[in-house]
Amino acid sequence: MQHFHKYAMALIAGAVAFSTAASSHREAPGVTQTPTIDSTDFYAFNSYESGREDYVTLIANYIPLQDAYGGPNYFAMHPRAHYAIHIDNDGDAVEDLSFVFDFDAKLGADGNGIALAVGPQDNQKTVMVPLKNVGPVSLDSSAAANFFESYTVELVQGSQGNGNRTTLSANGSTSLGKPLDFIGTKTFGSVAGYEQYASQFVYTTELPGCDMPARIFVGQRKDPFVVNLGKTFDLVNYVPVEGDSAPGAGDGNGFPGGVTQAGENDDLANKNVTSIAVEVPKSCITGEGNGVIGSWTTASLPQASVLNPNATFDKPAVAGGAMTQVSRLGSPLVNELVIGIGDKDRFSSSHPSDDAQFADYVTHPTLPELLNILFRDAVNGTLGTSFETLAPTHFPRNDLITAFLTGFAGVNQLATVTPSEMLRLNTAIPAVPVAEQSSFGVAGDDLAGFPNGRRPGDDVVDIALRVVMGALCYPIPVNGEATNLGLCEESDANVGNVPFTDGAPIDATMMENQFPYLATPLPGSN
Repeated sequence: MQHFHKYAMALIAGAVAFSTAASSHREAPGVTQTPTIDSTDFYAFNSYESGREDYVTLIANYIPLQDAYGGPNYFAMHPRAHYAIHIDNDGDAVEDLSFVFDFDAKLGADGNGIALAVGPQDNQKTVMVPLKNVGPVSLDSSAAANFFESYTVELVQGSQGNGNRTTLSANGSTSLGKPLDFIGTKTFGSVAGYEQYASQFVYTTELPGCDMPARIFVGQRKDPFVVNLGKTFDLVNYVPVEGDSAPGAGDGNGFPGGVTQAGENDDLANKNVTSIAVEVPKSCITGEGNGVIGSWTTASLPQASVLNPNATFDKPAVAGGAMTQVSRLGSPLVNELVIGIGDKDRFSSSHPSDDAQFADYVTHPTLPELLNILFRDAVNGTLGTSFETLAPTHFPRNDLITAFLTGFAGVNQLATVTPSEMLRLNTAIPAVPVAEQSSFGVAGDDLAGFPNGRRPGDDVVDIALRVVMGALCYPIPVNGEATNLGLCEESDANVGNVPFTDGAPIDATMMENQFPYLATPLPGSN
């Protein structure tokens, strides 16, 4: 505890500098050039909607940092990309099931685009309008819409490249619709009007060999992720430890000068994303394993694309060649906080079964060393201490190997252990109702949360910061009792018990408590 308080004082006295990032918003150089295939966040959790206890929900968010007012084109999915959600149920780090989404778009007026008669009768021309809608749109009528997105979903059993493929259908059609983005309340009448309109795009579909149906939704949602993004990138322009005795207590009895939880610290508060959500019966995805699944999302594009010098809506470019993976996301923050900048695009294009090539980034992480280099001398000089290092000292970092690559035995470890980066979920651990969820997941004595899968209300930024600095070397609550996991010792992490935080609050009540769980998107005009 002496180190705990000395470290707090050092943060106030000295210049603090370290780097973190949003969960996967613009996380690699390559994806920044094509934001439509940039996966921002991925979630996998046991459904906590009432009556859906036998289901698992998987959500892949794409297209980061959407300003609600982003007209006139808003945020369509890439029409030549394949977006996929993968599930490994036996632990070999190879997908056993994949839901693959392929999008298309067309204009209104049967694909011709809505046009208006302009000019007097003797000099009148019919001219296409520049907008995606020309009047109100509602649950009852989309006649005024001038842009429609649709998609097909293939369930691939086996590897995505050569498994058995089944095109899913709903309401007798394999072409499913995606709602228009939330243009504004004049277009949709109200926030409630938009939600009623969007609700018709929740589909029920049958899965081959499965006795219970699945649900699918694709559409714009409020970005559920929270992060103190601007100040964090500005060499962490705040003291990144909890300033209250407990998050949100408002008593200032935590770290003197530490950041406190406040909505103003969330730089994504006014942003939307596009969500691909699937709810599937547990019994149909666990296979012959132990009930634990590993999951991740990817996006792929054709290997070659040639721009059309006379571009049209239907053909702005000509694409060819094999589909090539360009985006990947499983557990949050891995490509931001763990993978080196020169390998970020390699990670985006890699497969979990090949993750041995990235092992050094986990066993010998650079972020704690950067923290140590940046302010160890300031800490020692200010406090008169003689810390040799502020970074954890046990190598290899078995705590990070467990958290990122293997899962925790008895919690979220698959039957076969293949070190690989996936979001692992034990489908046998019951879901926790919204009011009882801890935003700190397993570390908050809530085994239904991160890193046992990830729910929308889990505070993965704070959890990840603490884990990388050695939090798992200290006891964590398990069934109400402080328990050392045996991965490392307290003496291995001088600041492992410091409550790192970015001050951006999150909890499950900020979302919905039913599928697709994420909140209604923010309107472009209110």
